[in-house]
Amino acid sequence: MSELDVSARIGALRSTFSTIEAVLDPQRLAAEIEKLSAQASLPDLWDDPDKAQVTTSALSHRQSELAKITDVAARLADLDVLVDMAQEAGDSDSQAEVIAELSQLESEVGELEVQTLLDGEYDALPAVITIRAGAGGVDAADFAEMLLRMYVRWAEAHGFSSSVLDTSYAEEAGIKSATVQIDAPYAFGTLSIEAGTHRLVRMSPFNSAGKRQTSFAAVEVVPLMEEATEVDIPEGDLRVDVFRSSGPGGQSVNTTDSAVRLTHIPTGIVVSCQNEKSQIQNRAAALRVLKSRLLLVQREEEMAKKKELAGTITASWGDQMRSYVLAPYQMVKDLRSNYEVNNPSAVFDGDLDGFIQAGIRWRKSAQRVS
Repeated sequence: MSELDVSARIGALRSTFSTIEAVLDPQRLAAEIEKLSAQASLPDLWDDPDKAQVTTSALSHRQSELAKITDVAARLADLDVLVDMAQEAGDSDSQAEVIAELSQLESEVGELEVQTLLDGEYDALPAVITIRAGAGGVDAADFAEMLLRMYVRWAEAHGFSSSVLDTSYAEEAGIKSATVQIDAPYAFGTLSIEAGTHRLVRMSPFNSAGKRQTSFAAVEVVPLMEEATEVDIPEGDLRVDVFRSSGPGGQSVNTTDSAVRLTHIPTGIVVSCQNEKSQIQNRAAALRVLKSRLLLVQREEEMAKKKELAGTITASWGDQMRSYVLAPYQMVKDLRSNYEVNNPSAVFDGDLDGFIQAGIRWRKSAQRVS
């Protein structure tokens, strides 16, 4: 262990973290936590369940964010002591402990640094991810299910709450589509980088000839509005269908028509929800997602119009944003940031942080250029 190298890494880490603290402002977070805690302790809080859910969720998010900043600050302060102890011990185990802690802190500070780049209007909100199988037949349906699992595992690895709102199963294997809600601080800003067309290349397990197969899946990410009151949907614009929730193979998992499908007639947007126990709960959840999607569509249309008026129309991200190659070699590569790894299994198991961080930095850089 080079003392000079470790000292330089610690210095750089502290400098970066100082900038992060100035942006994230722990004192502001503490003040928000105090205010939300007071609201959460009111005896009539749960008289309005929706408002109570928003309050308790916001409180949990702020507490988690402040706890992470406080933890990193304390561990950075202890680094010098850890280095001194390792030098006194003079053994490889102590030195390895310093390097491991330093590497872990660099990773966590990197995550916090990326969070400072999430300054969009909706970046701090929860996210709703919709995955749809594309071209590629059974392989595409299987790929869509792999992506669903990937995002759920990513959430689990970070201790974030995730809920699969709706799943449409394919006949042979995999899924036609699925919608999952990720409830975490800055979930939309973080996961919005995942939106686009994903491509899988592998030796198909569904092809008896063992030929290489290319398949596609589309990922849509929208913010889940806290109240989504900005969008007014006339009753005549909404078609409501109810049906029984079902599992793989169409087997009934519910004996009542509790699942709800909402269709916004003017746009054709369809949202389904079947994870709640009652029809009323599923309708409320689906309506919230629908309003969030409609609000995002409105914002995108407004931005496109502004760009057109300004004469600065530029290409969007394009159809294909990431490739997952399992044969003839192993690689996952993001075609925007050029970030790549040679361990697809880990990626499909939820190891997405490298892609997310590289993608957010790429997007911020692209915004600055435009």
